[in-house]
This record gives sequence, C-alpha cells and structure tokens, in this order.
Amino acid sequence: MRDLLLLAFGFMFVFEGLFPFISPKSWRETFKRLIELKDGQLRFMGLISLVAGMVLIYLSKH
Repeated sequence: MRDLLLLAFGFMFVFEGLFPFISPKSWRETFKRLIELKDGQLRFMGLISLVAGMVLIYLSKH
C-alpha cells in the first residue's frame, strides 16, 4: 500500500511539473486567470477534479 501511495504521489508531481516546464508563460497566465475566479467557481473545479479522480480510481479497481 505504501509503495502504491508513493507511486501515485510521484506521478502527481510529474504531471504537475510538466506544464510549467514545457510552457512557463502559459502556466503563469493560467494562474493569473485562476486568481480572478470566484470561490464558487474554484470549488466547482475542485469538485470536478475530485469526482474525476474517484471515477479513475474506481475504474482501475474493476
């Protein structure tokens, strides 16, 4: 279980680092736009991300 968790965090860091590494200017502009979003919009984006992650986990188990 611990190895799987470390693997998951490793993949997360790799994917999180790809966009700023490949296109730092676009990454910075994206964050500038994110700062301007309202709390409700950010929460909705977080909810979508959570649901998508849970679906992927469910599909990987079945």
